[in-house]
Amino acid sequence: MTKGDILDLRIENMGSGGEGIAKIGGFPVFIKDSVPGDLCRVKIVKVKKNLAYGRMLEVLLPSKDRVSEKCPLAKRCGGCSMQAVSYERQLKFKYERVCDCLKRIGGVPEEILDRAGEGTVGMEEPFRYRNKAQYPIGMDKDGNVVAGFYAARSHDIVPVSDCLLLPEQFGDILSGFLDFMRLNGVSAYDEASGKGLVRHLVIKKAFATGEILVVIVINGDSLPHEDELINTMKAFEGLTSVVLNIHKAKTNVIMGSSERVIFGDGHITDILCGLKYRISPLSFYQVNPRIASGIYEAVLEFAGLTGNEEVWDICCGIGTISLYLAKHAKRVLGIEIVPEAIIDAKRNAGLNGIENAEFICGAAEDILYAFSEDKKAGDHTFPDVIVLDPPRSGMELKAIDAVLKMAPSKIIYVSCDPATMSRDIKILTEENYTLTRFRPYDQFCQSGHVECVVLMSKVKE
Repeated sequence: MTKGDILDLRIENMGSGGEGIAKIGGFPVFIKDSVPGDLCRVKIVKVKKNLAYGRMLEVLLPSKDRVSEKCPLAKRCGGCSMQAVSYERQLKFKYERVCDCLKRIGGVPEEILDRAGEGTVGMEEPFRYRNKAQYPIGMDKDGNVVAGFYAARSHDIVPVSDCLLLPEQFGDILSGFLDFMRLNGVSAYDEASGKGLVRHLVIKKAFATGEILVVIVINGDSLPHEDELINTMKAFEGLTSVVLNIHKAKTNVIMGSSERVIFGDGHITDILCGLKYRISPLSFYQVNPRIASGIYEAVLEFAGLTGNEEVWDICCGIGTISLYLAKHAKRVLGIEIVPEAIIDAKRNAGLNGIENAEFICGAAEDILYAFSEDKKAGDHTFPDVIVLDPPRSGMELKAIDAVLKMAPSKIIYVSCDPATMSRDIKILTEENYTLTRFRPYDQFCQSGHVECVVLMSKVKE
């Protein structure tokens, strides 16, 4: 097989990004926009040592799991890699992916997976579920201001007026902002040169209250005609705050660390699992609140709290899990590295009248290590239950070592990446913990991503 070959291939499986996989004598070929069961005519575009990539020219015989994409930009945009796959098959694939990672990377025996696994929890309507959008702003080849989402594996902006994963209001706000830029000659940021002003438009919505926060990320200290911008934004129903985020560094990181509120109070408030949460521009908050509520309920279910437990929530964000568990625990300690999130977590505790939750700002690995060495965390005893909810990269080894020293009876791992989760679980299973239950959640419908909640129980010695 060489680059340029045209082959007829049967798609056998899906990769982690939702792309189809065919095999030639066991050699995998990854093909975007294909569905397991498809017979496709494919042009080979790249051949590497252990795999190849192909571009689909034609579907010769469609799979029974192939459906029509609802969005006309699905093939160009990098956000919905699985929109051509039936939703039932998407859920099955995500369960299989979690199982594969736990078995292959985590070393979990198949008999434990069969006993502990529960099917992927999905949505009745897997569209319009996201409460947050991050639109890159740029220029097209004719010098016109454009915004949308990046094409797969690139930083080429695909103009998107209405994404079907987002509330319809977001498209209206984006269009209004682009009109403001064009009318006032406001420049877009250019990644290559580092010049231009507007980098991103970030929109967050609290589904329960309807409040909307707009964050404009700029390569400067101010926007021209800010009063006119505020008048434009105020016209949109539900919009309560507009914030300028100052980001002058030449980097692909979306948001900078400083900001200035130009309208409203700079945050929105949502309600999840009966609790109120304050959400600021830099705060992490689950993008799919309908599924997130199920995840938090699963954490509580797996924890099996009686009201007498000390619970630690690692990478706690704005305190969503911490405060939900606090209603059922003796005390909760939340640890988070983002200062703005900790500020919100403390405010959220006050907002909900919760007095048995404490929050500490710092790197989880450093704080956990210090606590494990001191045998005590302030007036907190070692935890009975630890919740690990790390970013996609997983937990630092130093943090895992500290958790093992504290030896909680239960560790609940909440992850958006089955591979790094399984890597960390392997360490835990080698140190007297066993995987008791796991349940995937379709937090990111139409994409290859999957969230999972895992219960690790300490083996009695």
